[in-house]
Amino acid sequence: MRKSLITTAVLGALAAPSFVFAADAAPASDFTTSGAAGLFSQYIFRGLTQTDRKPAVQANFDINHSSGLYLGIWSSNVSWPRDSYGGSPVYSRGGSQEIDIYAGFKKDDIAKSGFGIDFGALQYYYPGTENPANSGGNPKLNTTELYGAINYHWVQAKISGVVSKDAWGFGKYGNGSGNDADGTYYAELNANVPIGEYMGGLKGLTGIFHIARQDFKGAANEAASYNDWRLGLQNAFDNGIVVGAYYTDTNIKNTNTLWLYNDKNIGDSTGTAFIQKTF
Repeated sequence: MRKSLITTAVLGALAAPSFVFAADAAPASDFTTSGAAGLFSQYIFRGLTQTDRKPAVQANFDINHSSGLYLGIWSSNVSWPRDSYGGSPVYSRGGSQEIDIYAGFKKDDIAKSGFGIDFGALQYYYPGTENPANSGGNPKLNTTELYGAINYHWVQAKISGVVSKDAWGFGKYGNGSGNDADGTYYAELNANVPIGEYMGGLKGLTGIFHIARQDFKGAANEAASYNDWRLGLQNAFDNGIVVGAYYTDTNIKNTNTLWLYNDKNIGDSTGTAFIQKTF
């Protein structure tokens, strides 16, 4: 059937008058979309497990403009707002989802120099109700950051700064005690080494390296500051499937009660595996 239809179409075209012109091709859009969805053995954020070492489903969707502007949304399940913290959870209801909304400007390989830039704003949102049993209330978990990054080929330096008064539960408490977390920052150095380009038959293999400092501002918050690092491998296949695994660790001590949830240090060394589909 397919062959017959093609043959008929060709004969029809040959018989058509010479003054019939093909329709102009539609101009390419300045907007494109991209995204991913994946299953992770746990959700690690800046060296800290967000799901009490249980699996996480994550997805994002981005709208990109040819100018370099972009807008996106990302989400994952979390558990820490409802995990026991100092004897009671931070949230009494909800607290099982993280939603991030971000917008920015990005340019890769500027003037074919190998350098690129990326800067923008990001809002972390944790739907739920704060636990009224916590004396004096809690700082908000919702956090706003501005970020900027510069990369050279596969090496990137990035800094993210909090511009909201609260940062993931650190900040000025409802009874007026504590200090604003405004000025809290996260400085990181990342390298995604294209190992596969140097090894035959493994073109999608990438080495993952990361080291960073999370620094909380405000005298009552500074004890929460820490360092983290990550080391791993991932492989991207031609069909958009990405699989990988990485090891993470921090310098948070087990005696630092600021990071004890369910009586466990959420910054302990751990391994994470994932499978993801990009589109």
